[in-house]
Amino acid sequence: MKLSVIIPCYNEEKTLEEIFHKVDQFNKFEKEIIIIDDCSNDGTANVINNLKIKNPAIKTFRHDRNLGKGGGIRTGLSLATGDLIIIQDADLEYDPSDYSNLVEPFLKTDAQVVYGTRFKGGGYSRLHFFWHYVANKILTLLTNIMTNLNMSDMETGYKVFKSEAIKSIDIKEDSFGIEPEITIKLAKKKFIFYEVPISYKGRSYQEGKKITLKDAFVAVYCIFKYRFFN
Repeated sequence: MKLSVIIPCYNEEKTLEEIFHKVDQFNKFEKEIIIIDDCSNDGTANVINNLKIKNPAIKTFRHDRNLGKGGGIRTGLSLATGDLIIIQDADLEYDPSDYSNLVEPFLKTDAQVVYGTRFKGGGYSRLHFFWHYVANKILTLLTNIMTNLNMSDMETGYKVFKSEAIKSIDIKEDSFGIEPEITIKLAKKKFIFYEVPISYKGRSYQEGKKITLKDAFVAVYCIFKYRFFN
């Protein structure tokens, strides 16, 4: 089995090298690492170039304009050749030591999609951003209503897919709206979802967090858009 790890990044010069090394330490399966630079304007491109020199097998691509997380994932998917595809944020909020747990349902069950949940007793979780938690719960509830799933964390950054599942849908969103878009489109196709607990080290806005209240409203729009019109 081969695992493709897609790392979309925008202005992540402080954390990208560390997260790359954490991903690279996972050696349970053959893997490829795909880094998509979403037209960063800090030193991210230099970090990627240095990593590429030391690790020639890395696949990299740089957008000539900023598209958003969805655009980065879409580009990454076009380059992925693995049997399983995992999305890995370039910050340090999500810990690649959870990969074994995320992959396990594919090995032991009929899973086609696995979401890492921050709300079912993972290893550790940083406590802050109460209103983000509330927004996430509302978005997850709306998605569950629309899909008849009982997931606990639709907005999770850790989503793992069988390649044929994620590549069967046409992803449109460039923004964080990709999270509900992917979920609803895969659910409408009756793919089989599982959840596993993960750890979470959420960062503050001072540390570089990018998602905002505006993105919550975009997500609500996307939930209804992709449930009823696409």
